[in-house]
Amino acid sequence: MINAFETKIAKTNYIIFFKALFIIMFESIREYNDSSKKIQKGIIFLLNLFVITTVAAQQNAKIFEDYKKDKNVLPDFSYVGYHQGEKNIPNITNYKVFDVTEFGAKPNDDISDKQAIQLAIDAANKNGSGIVFFPKGRFLVNEDGDANNSIISKNGHIIFRGSGSGSGGTELFMKNNLPPANPSQMWTVPPLFIFTSSGSDKKIGQVTAAASVGDLTIQVNTTEGLESGDWIALKLLDNNKDLIASELKNNKVEPEWTSLINKGISVNVFYQIKKIKNGKLTLMAPISYAIDPKYQWGVYKFAHNEEIGIEDIAFVGNWKEKFVHHRSWKDDSGYTMLRIQKTTNSWIKNCRFTDCSVAATISQSANVTVLNCLVNGNAGHEAISAGGSTNVLIAKCVDEASQWHSFGTTGGTMNTVIWKCTYPATTCFESHSSQPRNTLLDGVEGGLMNGRAGGAKENMPNHMQGLVLWNYKQTNEPVKDFEFWPPTVVSEWWRIPNPVIVGFTSKGSTFKKEQLGQSESIGTAVEPASLYEAQLKLRLGKLPEWIKETNKASTF
Repeated sequence: MINAFETKIAKTNYIIFFKALFIIMFESIREYNDSSKKIQKGIIFLLNLFVITTVAAQQNAKIFEDYKKDKNVLPDFSYVGYHQGEKNIPNITNYKVFDVTEFGAKPNDDISDKQAIQLAIDAANKNGSGIVFFPKGRFLVNEDGDANNSIISKNGHIIFRGSGSGSGGTELFMKNNLPPANPSQMWTVPPLFIFTSSGSDKKIGQVTAAASVGDLTIQVNTTEGLESGDWIALKLLDNNKDLIASELKNNKVEPEWTSLINKGISVNVFYQIKKIKNGKLTLMAPISYAIDPKYQWGVYKFAHNEEIGIEDIAFVGNWKEKFVHHRSWKDDSGYTMLRIQKTTNSWIKNCRFTDCSVAATISQSANVTVLNCLVNGNAGHEAISAGGSTNVLIAKCVDEASQWHSFGTTGGTMNTVIWKCTYPATTCFESHSSQPRNTLLDGVEGGLMNGRAGGAKENMPNHMQGLVLWNYKQTNEPVKDFEFWPPTVVSEWWRIPNPVIVGFTSKGSTFKKEQLGQSESIGTAVEPASLYEAQLKLRLGKLPEWIKETNKASTF
């Protein structure tokens, strides 16, 4: 392991080498043109700029060095994504193909294709697996006269595949919005496309012994009905005041936060069982929330599907009005495009979401990757988020529309990584209350502003412990003494306790340091450039190939 002194020496040698290189260039030019003062001054300026940039770029994050010795210093984000980040998203070619045109769909005409698409999905579901395939062209998925219902798939091993999400590819056009379940509740319009599971979670028993963050084994009172390879949900709901205080630390509960006060701390996390022995479950991923058995942690068999892929499709809505937050159900959720729900080891990749209220949500799922997706067109309510899920990766996605809430988390989500995503200076990441935890914004570029996190007052705060901003680049105007836990007179809709801020860059923003959990290198980016990549490499010994390929590939 390279220590701090060796790192400093390496930096110094690196700088000396390039200084020497520039001096050689300088002397060569002087020999040919002694009178060229402008060139000489230009080279000196570039030399100094290069040295300053080199020093800044090489600054190592102390907190990561500490993490190598003590894993409790930071949340462990290395298990997020499809198969815990260890496998590439597969290119499935050996499933039976269900071409929607063989079920009555026809691109580029004036007739709805909604029923034909559902028939193709039903056939693939009945087969037990399948590729629901769309050739190039525009398919109409919610026209006048269509039933006001979602298009639903309830089985696993289904690939929903188009022929490209760009110009000349596959477009699924939603002319009309679906109606809300309750018009007075502006979030209740269902998604047009839902990939989910039938059945419900089954109560097995409860945890009987304490488990610390990072443990891979839990003790339960019974393992009856469970096998290796099964998925479980660990559920906690307890309004013990000491439990609430231990999580919020030095921050106080506000009277309007009735969900936290009356129902309490809510945790619902999903893990796959690796091994069962002597009443102990060994899990594939470590516990991310400390378990104290006095708080009645329930163990449930998780009803889910797996290996669902949504690929190379443009989902296009018909939201054309100027968005006004909470003006109407049509603003907030009228054109909600896609939801993956109750699934594991699944993905959305290379998709586009245009003119929509809500692009896509990952709900009550685990180890899902959303990769290289674009949100554009008319601005709406939400971009892409993880809700009530565990170990979700949102990677190299771009929000050009400036959704009111951009990429983020909601509803008890645990361990989410938003990796190398961008959104405009006019919006901010989402943190939509109902107790999300452990969210990493890693190499993200976009606005930072309070009031854009989201969530009803009764479900506050916006986030619990574990928000990490790592090499976050703020692009909107700077804010002096930016607050994560401001007084009500400053903001009623922005409460995040003890975030970790490392390598934050901006046009000059500063923070109220006493509100931060940990902070380092404010104003200068750090190494490692990506915390997610560094933690994954530390766990596996090397970066998997898909990371290398993704880093090479361009985004939208």
